[in-house]
Amino acid sequence: MHKVLQGKIAFINGGSRGIGAATARRLARDGARVAIGYAASEAAAGALAADIEGAGGTALAIHADATDAAALARAVDAVAERFGRLDILVNSAGVFQAAGVEEFTLEDFDRTLAVNVRAVFVAAKAAARHMREGGRIINVSSNVALRVPFAGFAPYAMSKSALTGLAKGLARDLGPRGITVNNVQPGPIDTDMNPATSAFAETLHGMMALQRHGQPDEVAALIAWLAGPEAAFVTGADLLIDGGFAA
Repeated sequence: MHKVLQGKIAFINGGSRGIGAATARRLARDGARVAIGYAASEAAAGALAADIEGAGGTALAIHADATDAAALARAVDAVAERFGRLDILVNSAGVFQAAGVEEFTLEDFDRTLAVNVRAVFVAAKAAARHMREGGRIINVSSNVALRVPFAGFAPYAMSKSALTGLAKGLARDLGPRGITVNNVQPGPIDTDMNPATSAFAETLHGMMALQRHGQPDEVAALIAWLAGPEAAFVTGADLLIDGGFAA
């Protein structure tokens, strides 16, 4: 079977679990050599890389702390040096914390921006230096960038809506070089952060057209499409994958 990403080099930051891990597996299955960026989950990232290698793919785990701009840029550079270039960057690292405006601390606010926004820019800036025509930058955003149905989500929603402007601006900056920049906006996805078995799941399902959690593999499939040749004319876009939550 033809592998549409054969020979491509991909760096998935935040790739050790959840959507990031599913994306690493999918891109590797499609032929890409993948680097799995992790902050704290060294064992999980290493095990994932070993699984991909065991299935015949090429993978490595690399430490990439999204809160440390210099360290993150060095990780991107290290991946490009290891493989000779970089074709695909997936920014999947993210943090979520909910609290009312009175309770949300400035420390938590700053961390939300550092991981969910600044790190995306830092990684994209570093990756663009190593990309040629056909490069892909894909950010994992959220459907709450469009709709905030619950109290306590303000800083998180702001951080994800910021990615809309960032992707559109970077698309303009990098478009002349043939590099695309897009966001995927998942709704409730069955991960450690938002399990389908939680007490809150039923409430979420009642607000959706498709009354279930999505699976990480479903989001990974959309990311893989954006990374592939069929999405060459898509840039500066937000692509919802939320089961109709925002419908």
